[in-house]
Amino acid sequence: NDGFLNDIRSRPISESDVLQAIAEARTGPVEQGSVGAGRGTRAFGWKGGIGTSSRRLSEDLGGWTVGALVQSNYGGVLTIAGAPVGQELGRYYLRERIGMTGGGVGEERFAGGPDVGTDDGDGSIMMVVATDAPLDSRNLTRLARRALAGLARTGSSMTSGSGDYVIAFSTTRVSDLLAGAPLVGNNDVSPLFQAVIEATERGHRGTSEALPLDQTIEILRRYGVVRP
Repeated sequence: NDGFLNDIRSRPISESDVLQAIAEARTGPVEQGSVGAGRGTRAFGWKGGIGTSSRRLSEDLGGWTVGALVQSNYGGVLTIAGAPVGQELGRYYLRERIGMTGGGVGEERFAGGPDVGTDDGDGSIMMVVATDAPLDSRNLTRLARRALAGLARTGSSMTSGSGDYVIAFSTTRVSDLLAGAPLVGNNDVSPLFQAVIEATERGHRGTSEALPLDQTIEILRRYGVVRP
């Protein structure tokens, strides 16, 4: 509810605000892109937004699903599947100080070429991790912490002015657990960690100025991330 979100930005959040948000929650696909609280977000100096991604483990690893919803509002050096996209496009945190060189950028861009902008690195990113794996609070906390590894993969600097938060929950019913349903143990939770890292890395989608897709795809082709 955009009206509700705009209203609470100008005042402290109260208990009634939380109850109202819960009452207005609805099922179905989650809106993505420049919607709700994602309207004013920026990621790596480009337009941010809200995005989702998920991973499903194979049956021999439990068959569980992990999903991540990411509200991208942070900075650093944009990296997609290992390709230094932000560096190649010339827009990244501390660009004016360190002037990275590599790929097809060239020295002249940093030494007097067009200034395509920079990224101050700050912001506040919110990540919500959901899984159908029966995890207790301890392993849910561990799962949430692994989401930050996915954030790091995107090139985030996690600067002092960036608030990076993760909430994780399981859809397993409490009544099932009370009835003796088995929990996922420590020896079996590692594949879920890998899944949440990958899902979070992909969940920064939702593309101020949008990321130039044609240039980005060309960079990804040059680094072998996508095929020609």
